[in-house]
Amino acid sequence: MGSPTESPASGPAESPSELAARHGLTISGARPPLPAYVGQLWGRRHFIAAFATARLTAQYSQARLGQVWQLMTPLLNAAVYYLIFGILLGTSRQVPDFVPFLVTGVFIWTFTANSVISGTKAVSGNLGLVRALHFPRASLPITLALQQLQQLLFSLGALAVILVGFGQFPRPSWLLAVPALLLQTVFSAGLSLAVARLAARTPDIAQLMPFLLRTWMYVSGVMWSIPTVLRHQDLPGWVLMALQCNPAAVYIDLMRFALIDSYTAAQLPPHVWGIALGWAALFGVGGFIYFWQAEERYGRG
Repeated sequence: MGSPTESPASGPAESPSELAARHGLTISGARPPLPAYVGQLWGRRHFIAAFATARLTAQYSQARLGQVWQLMTPLLNAAVYYLIFGILLGTSRQVPDFVPFLVTGVFIWTFTANSVISGTKAVSGNLGLVRALHFPRASLPITLALQQLQQLLFSLGALAVILVGFGQFPRPSWLLAVPALLLQTVFSAGLSLAVARLAARTPDIAQLMPFLLRTWMYVSGVMWSIPTVLRHQDLPGWVLMALQCNPAAVYIDLMRFALIDSYTAAQLPPHVWGIALGWAALFGVGGFIYFWQAEERYGRG
């Protein structure tokens, strides 16, 4: 007599895993190879864009002023920083065109900061969706970063009006804002992906992130000129270089250089475009791979 696992005519019976493989079945929720994962994301690009737009539209739907708050929030922040740094601390006397300088810094910083904050809730804030449907989880932080980009583009109209109102009229260098913004978008999306994985495993990061971002903002020259202020301080040269080369400062500096006449190349760190490209590549690619490596663990536990 043959054993229970053998058939006299066909030999040993197939195991469940062998049978599944022969029929093209795969483990539910398993992490796909990286090229296939990228292909899945590309196939859902229209959904990602539509989801980002819908979230942006709904963001202030309960407020009486609605979408006006997309402009009012960064402008009110800029007004507060102008009062404290521009008037009380006298920073405006050290920086030419201080209002365009400040408003540009606040708008560009807000884009990256909000992308990071959104990333902390990308997975934990959508657990129902993550557990109910099968889709590449990177869609969520990418959608939130795209939402912040759309909000920034909406706000840039107000920024242009402010620049013109303070004597900064359109010129060819304004076109440099396009590649600078593209590099910042890649960087911000990659950072959002990395933070999303960390926060999915350790939700307390969402509580800690505002303090980390506030510290990062203060050392990124959002409200003050790094080379102007530190020139009068007895600090090593590497400290100045480290502050100027931190990614938030780099993208803010590039936008100021593109949009403000008095912000010249002398105020930029050496090889600034190479640094901007390097940060975008490091976080855009590295953050994406880091997030993908934990794909099968999101929404579990």
